[in-house]
Amino acid sequence: MSAAAPTVLWRLFKRHGQRGLGGKSQHVRAVILPGGPPHTLAFFANDEMDRVENYDTMDLVLFRAQEIRQSLLGDGFIED
Repeated sequence: MSAAAPTVLWRLFKRHGQRGLGGKSQHVRAVILPGGPPHTLAFFANDEMDRVENYDTMDLVLFRAQEIRQSLLGDGFIED
C-alpha cells in the first residue's frame, strides 16, 4: 500500500451517556500516514493525535490497528 495522503483504517465512537464518558461522546480513529518504511500508524481521539507507532511491514500495521480496534470494541465503542 502506498498513498500520498493519510488512509483512515477505521472510526469508532462511544455515545454520550455510555459508561465512563461523563456526558461527552468520544470518537477515535486509526490512520496510516504516508511514507515508509517504516510505516506509521497514528491513533486519534476526539481529533487529537493520541499515539503514533512505526512498523517495518504493512502487515504489522494492520495487525496492530485491528488489535486496538478489538480492545476499543470491548470497551463499548461502536462502528462510526
